[in-house]
Amino acid sequence: MHVLTIAISLKVNDGIVLAADSASTIIERRGARSRASYVYNNANKIFNLKKGSPIGAITWGSGSIGQASISTLVKDFRKETLIKENYEIKDVADNFKTFIYDNNYLKEFNNWSDKPPLGFVIAGYSSESSLAEEWKIDINNDGVSGPTKVRKKNEVGINCNGEPEAIQRLYAGFSSFLPQILMESELSEDKINQIIHSCLKLQAPMITPPMPIQDAIDLAKFLVETTVKFSKFTPGPQTVGGPIEIAAVTKHEGFKWIERKHYFNPSINPKKV
Repeated sequence: MHVLTIAISLKVNDGIVLAADSASTIIERRGARSRASYVYNNANKIFNLKKGSPIGAITWGSGSIGQASISTLVKDFRKETLIKENYEIKDVADNFKTFIYDNNYLKEFNNWSDKPPLGFVIAGYSSESSLAEEWKIDINNDGVSGPTKVRKKNEVGINCNGEPEAIQRLYAGFSSFLPQILMESELSEDKINQIIHSCLKLQAPMITPPMPIQDAIDLAKFLVETTVKFSKFTPGPQTVGGPIEIAAVTKHEGFKWIERKHYFNPSINPKKV
């Protein structure tokens, strides 16, 4: 099933930037199969998993599980799950996987023959760590994969989920469809792997470990905006869109919103949200 959205985690030494559009797909069952019934452009996809702590999450794929939106479920997790003062991001990701997949996703979709895709990156700092981590959870028709570490603590880079084609072409220098085209040209698997490995030299050097967090924020926003425009000007329905939301997670400042939408006017609702 086609996944609508773009969800980015961008890691530098100063922290992690989470950036996403707001397009969300509601999946409904039609007979033995599922289908995308509605697309909304105001979904929340970035979350602080523990208020006051440097732990964030970003999602892509299905916008709901049953009658509950992913946003509501993540807030339920935040309310119901006690994250200790001394915690590991891996343990938070494991608990989140149990809550989302075991306790909710399986109960709703276990009897579906065509289950909707859903994914998350849990990102932030363990209690005693000076470097951030990213842990990825992928859910599809075959089950769940992860939490899997996206990269080593001392590594930096971009992780794109949803519709990464525009960023793949810009950042990597070649289309994600290149392996398929090479396969159709009847090249051997070894030769295809050799060509793809050689193509890694085309990667644009956009990220460096000492990149300031503000520059990482600017880059993440640029990549989301590029994906939105790419979707708009390519054939077919626009599958990425709505307001862009961005958050940064750093060691000392914690989880901070950079750009965020509200369905209410914060100036007349002064309570912290």
